[in-house]
Order: sequence, then structure tokens, then C-alpha cells
Amino acid sequence: MGLKSAKRLIKKRRESRWHDKKFIAKTLNLYEKADPLEGANQAKGIVLSKVQKEAKQPNSAMRKCCKVQLKKNGRSVIAFIPGNLAQKFIDEHDEVMIQRIGGKQGRSKGDIPGVRFQVIQVNDQPLERLWTGKIEKGRR
Repeated sequence: MGLKSAKRLIKKRRESRWHDKKFIAKTLNLYEKADPLEGANQAKGIVLSKVQKEAKQPNSAMRKCCKVQLKKNGRSVIAFIPGNLAQKFIDEHDEVMIQRIGGKQGRSKGDIPGVRFQVIQVNDQPLERLWTGKIEKGRR
């Protein structure tokens, strides 16, 4: 390397960092730009339709989901409906609050392919309390 070579090494390191995909994504904020929630934890949206997704192998089940159009930017995402028979409390044109499911590295969790969000509220009422029978669904 030789004496007084620090300046050249610093310059080489600065240039070679741009060959690392993780460094590029972090520096240019690429995840936040592609994220439907735009960096937020939760978002409100309107239910467009209810759909069922088939679970990955070795499980065989139809996971209940719904297609939601976000209010903040108009993007459509698919959100999982957690709970036993909880899909009965969600109708089309209901206002729902969604949050991230929390799979590894922001990906989908468990055996539901391509679903990264879940419903937590329906018409400003917690979904968990609705399907456990503690409260009734409010009318809008």
C-alpha cells in the first residue's frame, strides 16, 4: 500500500460501496418509495372486494383476504383478515385500517403468498372485538 496511501484507499472504498445492492437501496431510500404505506405503520382504506388466497405447501387452506384501496395514495393492496369467521364483519365499501403483518425483511408472513398487510379495524372498531362478540358492528 505504501505511505500516504490513505486518500486513495478512502476514494476506492467510496466508489466500491455503490456495487452493494443493500447500500444503494438504503442510500437512495428505495424501500420507502416502493412501499404502499409510504413508511407509515398503518393506513386507512376502502374495501374493494373480498378474496381468498390458497396457502402454500404443505398446508391446504383458503386464507380469507380483502382487496383494499388506500386513501392516502390510491394504491390497492391485499390484506389478510385474521380471526375465525372474521370475514363476515367486513363488507364492500367499508373503511378499514391495515397494518404490516411483520414477516421477515418486510415480506409476507407464514403460508400466505404475496400478502404483507392485515386488517385491524373495521369502521373504527377493532376487528378482534367484533369476531369475539364483545361489540357489534357500527353502521356508517
